[in-house]
Amino acid sequence: MKIGIIGSGNIGGTLARRLRQLGHDLTLANSRGPRSLAEFARETGVAPGTVAEAADNDVVVIAIPLRAVRDLPAEAFAGRIVVDPNNYYPRRDGHITDIDDGKTSARWVSEQLPGSRVVKVFNSIYASHLGRNGLPPGTAGRIALPVAADDADAKRVVSGLVDELGFDPVDAGSLDESWRQEPGTPVYGADLDAAGVERGLADAER
Repeated sequence: MKIGIIGSGNIGGTLARRLRQLGHDLTLANSRGPRSLAEFARETGVAPGTVAEAADNDVVVIAIPLRAVRDLPAEAFAGRIVVDPNNYYPRRDGHITDIDDGKTSARWVSEQLPGSRVVKVFNSIYASHLGRNGLPPGTAGRIALPVAADDADAKRVVSGLVDELGFDPVDAGSLDESWRQEPGTPVYGADLDAAGVERGLADAER
């Protein structure tokens, strides 16, 4: 699969490394430009590119501070499956009124990138665990990750990537339900198995 990743920090870099190891065709971009990614590219085989080049793929991961989503070229993401692994941290992002008033961060992202098919996942696991704790399907204790989206086909595609990475995807409902996997909920950073994630999503209190 052709996958673009925007953001080369903890989550973006980890996903780029692991997905390339799995044989996917990766383009990685960041705010500093392709030259800043030359060493990572030599090490991993990931292709460095611009934000526009990363967006021109089957799936695009936007692993950047939430506030920076407003600066993306929205038209480049129309029709794309967009993976949103971000969390809203007002101390870092500044206050975003719509989210403060109750909108999920994933819904807000979908509004910043109209026409995209947003899938919320990877926001509830630490990057180090994402990189090293994947296990084969059926393994006891396999960590599960909640996957929320409005688009059923986009959810299916991204759930397949979650499984390839070594984690059990758990359907977490729509983007409006994705608050159940945000910071402060039972599933956030908890490394639960599928049954535990299902319980945690059900027990979450807003």
